[in-house]
Amino acid sequence: MFRNVMPRYEVLSQDAMATLDAGWRRLLTEVGVQFASPRALELFRAAGQRVEDETVFLDPDFVLEQVAKAPREFDVAARNPANSIHIGGDAMAFGAVYGPPFVREGDVRRDATMADFRAFAKLAQSFPVLDSAGGVVCEPNDTPLDSRHLDMTLALQTLTDKIYMGNVVSGVNARDTIEMSSILFGGRDLIERAPATISLINCNSPLRWDDRMLESLIEYCEAAQPVVLTPFILMGAMSPVTIPAALVQQITEALSGIALAQLVRPGCPVIFGSFLSNIDMQSGSPTFGTPESGIGLLCTGQIARHFGLPFRSGGAMTSSQVPDAQAGYEALMTLMPTFLAGANWVMHSAGWLEGGLVAGYEKFVVDVELVQMLREEFTPLEIDEASLAFDAHVEVGHGGHFLGAMHTMERFRTCFYRPLLSSSENYERWMRGGGADAATRATRIYQQKLADYEAPPLDDAIREELEAFVTRRRAELGD
Repeated sequence: MFRNVMPRYEVLSQDAMATLDAGWRRLLTEVGVQFASPRALELFRAAGQRVEDETVFLDPDFVLEQVAKAPREFDVAARNPANSIHIGGDAMAFGAVYGPPFVREGDVRRDATMADFRAFAKLAQSFPVLDSAGGVVCEPNDTPLDSRHLDMTLALQTLTDKIYMGNVVSGVNARDTIEMSSILFGGRDLIERAPATISLINCNSPLRWDDRMLESLIEYCEAAQPVVLTPFILMGAMSPVTIPAALVQQITEALSGIALAQLVRPGCPVIFGSFLSNIDMQSGSPTFGTPESGIGLLCTGQIARHFGLPFRSGGAMTSSQVPDAQAGYEALMTLMPTFLAGANWVMHSAGWLEGGLVAGYEKFVVDVELVQMLREEFTPLEIDEASLAFDAHVEVGHGGHFLGAMHTMERFRTCFYRPLLSSSENYERWMRGGGADAATRATRIYQQKLADYEAPPLDDAIREELEAFVTRRRAELGD
């Protein structure tokens, strides 16, 4: 896990923050938020909030009281304690891509399979820069819909010893994830004391929380498992086209979800989520890695800190169909503000292609390289007498070179970042090696990582109990 102690890049003035504050308060009280869940409506009604049909008109001061109950920082336990993470403060944790129904492997774009899911889990385990494989790293279309969450959770629990995300397709799936987590960690009481999973609860923007998301939210909050309350906003489609309007809507949606989480279980860990980009106004297609999404990300970090909440945003997003130059520069356009804003939980850090429709093997490696480089760039310099290297100047003198100097020889193995993917060979040597471009080199790297993969150890009794649970639940679900 990375600690980003560099200064945060804040772009909103006090006047701007005050204007946004007035905006979300008005939206909450005059327009309200729809909650498609009788349980949620009853909780709000019992708390004295005005409920009309499925719309809740929330008192902003009540919302802030609920938000204040959420912890500013918290830990999430991995089955290997060395891989446990901290959420909040200056901590940044990175997970792989989430949700694509397709994969790209070289020139081939195809439906994702369970074999792909397992392969991406193995890759996430193999790269230390990633703190998690995430959750739905890809959608395994060759497994039954009603029970595939069991196989995915089992793969995350056994092929990795890092933290993992819970399934949120339904309340049933959430309960299964909680039960499997209880088996892995030794009991529900233990995971309630030390959370073991993070789950993504998306708002059906604009201003609507649907029944399946709310069922999952309630299950995870009752078990004290952290939830990421994330408005899913593409400006021009799910919000007005202006960034301030999108920010006000985002605040309204996120805080309303956080308020519900605290009504379910006061003190439940939450993360202020943001998924904010825009559509192409010519084609209507979603776009990623845009200047607007970068600005929105920087604003979101400042807003989350204003409310005293950890936040999720950013990643290595792109609209590109292949791991080309566009994929690289758009990913960096999102990852750079992710670091500048100090996002605490970063989804989609590796593998995102084609607007999130595709999990790319080569793109996974490209993104790992980007995250590694940015972690290096955001590590503060150590400036001391040794780093000033005065003795090296005395040794080399005027007009010499430092390649053989003692200062260099003592440090040459670690003095600079050593790339995973990039090539700096001269042209002749590069050609002798086959003239491989970055995508070709990325193919070799991920294939070698999979060949070298070794599963982290897991107690046989726990593995057997997990497998027995999956077998039983699969039968109960009719698969």
